[in-house]
Amino acid sequence: MALEHLRASLTKGNLWLHILAELQGGDATPGELRARVLAKRRFEPAAITFYSVIYRMSREGLVRRSSDSYRSAYAITPKGREELAKALDLLAEVRKGLSQP
Repeated sequence: MALEHLRASLTKGNLWLHILAELQGGDATPGELRARVLAKRRFEPAAITFYSVIYRMSREGLVRRSSDSYRSAYAITPKGREELAKALDLLAEVRKGLSQP
């Protein structure tokens, strides 16, 4: 039960991290991103959750629409890269702290 809670927190609870990580490889539509998250990270966020996270990230300046077509693609912004780097540093700190007796 505890491990399941941790997994949910690190995956669905922090979906923005997974989206930013995927966008480092290039622009993608929300549907493409969702499929990549499922394939690479083995969890499938609900579609409505996924889209609401993308829109929130856009409002926060972490991603931007890279096209205005019907199937809009998104790109990571410099702010998004910076926030991802900070998050990875924090996760490394937490891991290090948990590893030390």
